[in-house]
Amino acid sequence: MPSAIEIPYGCYWSTPFARWQGAFAGLHAVEFAAHVTKLELARRAIDPTLFDYGVLGLSVPQKHAFYGLPWLTGMIGADRLTGPTIAQACATGVRTVLTAAQEIASGMAETALVVTADRTSNGPHLYYPNPLGPGGTGAHEDWVFDNFGHDPFTTKSMLVTAENVAAKLGLDTARQHALVLKRQEQYAMATANDGAFLKRFMTLPFEVPAPTFKKTVKTLDGDEGVTISTAEGLARLKPVLPGGTVTFGCQTHPADANAGIVVASEGRARELSRDPKIAVRLLAFGQARVEPAHMPEAPAPAAKAALTRAGLAIADIDVIKLHDPFTANDFAFADAMGIAVESFNDYGSSLMWGHPQSPMAARGIIEVIEQLAMRGGGRGLFSGCAAGDSAMAVVLEVVDRGRGARHPESGRSARA
Repeated sequence: MPSAIEIPYGCYWSTPFARWQGAFAGLHAVEFAAHVTKLELARRAIDPTLFDYGVLGLSVPQKHAFYGLPWLTGMIGADRLTGPTIAQACATGVRTVLTAAQEIASGMAETALVVTADRTSNGPHLYYPNPLGPGGTGAHEDWVFDNFGHDPFTTKSMLVTAENVAAKLGLDTARQHALVLKRQEQYAMATANDGAFLKRFMTLPFEVPAPTFKKTVKTLDGDEGVTISTAEGLARLKPVLPGGTVTFGCQTHPADANAGIVVASEGRARELSRDPKIAVRLLAFGQARVEPAHMPEAPAPAAKAALTRAGLAIADIDVIKLHDPFTANDFAFADAMGIAVESFNDYGSSLMWGHPQSPMAARGIIEVIEQLAMRGGGRGLFSGCAAGDSAMAVVLEVVDRGRGARHPESGRSARA
């Protein structure tokens, strides 16, 4: 990926993540994303008509989603802007950023708007007609929970993939619960000082609109529905599957949210950046698919592919953010990369925030950028698994544009 493709510093945002059936449960995901995008662009004094390409990431269908990205851009005041709507389950956030970067690299665009949105609450119940079926009846499914619980290729649930990896690594419940408490400590860094870290990319307090978007019905001070665990409380939990190790405590929860990222050429990024001296450069992407029913193992080979394309090693990376719907993901990644499991996911991860599908990876990328900016620059990696035992990863760097210098500690790692 050419270094001239950037994310203008500060030109990204995320709503809080709200628990399933929580504050965002009654909001249409695409309309809500348009509402937030319009407000966030205005806060950054970005004219929506500036964009010449757009990408919408949406993995849970919503009414009228057939119209996808053009509908969203019409609602934000950019009714001549077009582009695709992409669904790749949990990898959607990375895929949408890559799609925008490829459009710019091809010379077909200069400034791209990436919006990711999903609502797992009140997901659609779909009916597939079949006139040749018994009595002329068709098939049906609950889009969210039926697919979480059944991969049609392997016939296994996502929970089974976690158990398979836990068994391969010899993980017991106690060790997984200990990591939950560690991730909880790391997430507390994000909420400390009145949510100072979150406020770097979230508008807080966040005003939750009514479905008509004409009034505010409540406010959120941060992510909604985060479970605060104790060692004693976790110890009382039993594995979900008989004979297994994974409890409800060491897996994430479904959520609702949206997030946006601007991707641009170097020149346009300078113009839009909150601080023109800071460059956020996209270096490389990677993807992988692993042994069937072993989904938590996929982020490591995806990360290795991205690192290889960037000409880097894991020791060259200063900030790592991993999507961890199960603690097994973190253990598998640490084992494959040869690093300590406690050494990544500072300021939290999806294990704590919750999992609204496509916005999850977008938020992860945003948090990597802000962590690097806080430390004065450096290189970062985000990787996350997705349905079908697959994963996508991205490597980026934050540098002082004037000096081209990275953080003085870049390239040194305490992750052994």
